[in-house]
Amino acid sequence: MSVMPNQKAFAVGSKAPTLENGVLRVYSMRFCPFAQRSLLVLAHKNIPHEVVNINLKSKPEWFLQKNPLGKVPVLEQDDKIVYESLICCDYLDQVYPQNKLTPEDPYRQAQDKMLVEHFSQMMTDFYKVRQGPPAEMPAGLEKFRKQMFRFETEIQKRGDYFGGDKVQMIDLMIWPWFERMLVMEKMLSQAILSDGSLPKLMAWTTRMSECLAVKQCRRPVEQHLEFFKTSKMGVPNYDIGLEE
Repeated sequence: MSVMPNQKAFAVGSKAPTLENGVLRVYSMRFCPFAQRSLLVLAHKNIPHEVVNINLKSKPEWFLQKNPLGKVPVLEQDDKIVYESLICCDYLDQVYPQNKLTPEDPYRQAQDKMLVEHFSQMMTDFYKVRQGPPAEMPAGLEKFRKQMFRFETEIQKRGDYFGGDKVQMIDLMIWPWFERMLVMEKMLSQAILSDGSLPKLMAWTTRMSECLAVKQCRRPVEQHLEFFKTSKMGVPNYDIGLEE
């Protein structure tokens, strides 16, 4: 199984790599949290696959034919193409039923999806803090922390994980941004999770850090920091850490 290959991103003018019959491919970008969702599901369920990285600043023409929206992740196998991160992950969980990640109870499924929607709304403020002017950072961080208390309360009710006593889909769907929150703490020299105000959530973060799928799919903090630096300059380096 190939999870995070040593392969540079394909850009405009590149030739589309040949896809062998029966092989499941995921089009990704090494620092994209949405693509990381699918990679986490693939790793957790131990699904054989290959990864093709895409330069999202200079997208290959052939990639846009597969997903006109121009976003990752995209799944491709034979004549089937699936895109949008949550759709990709639900699709994988249905097609590969081993290590089932979605709860059987329809109401619990609905609760989980609603919580992911709340999280998605909260991420708007996350990016405002990360990318906004320094003068607005204290107010932005305070608003963001208040929103995090919803998740502190929820994990307290649910158990060790948002999925209960084990990792489920909801845990993997929100994890990529928690990984980046820990990076953002270093970048801004500001406590977000580690100030002691969210102990249950911080404990969940520690447990998730030890999950095999997370270990396989996470990027080193230094690479995250360098990618953010190059992105803010308008010249994102998608190949940070790869051998020349």
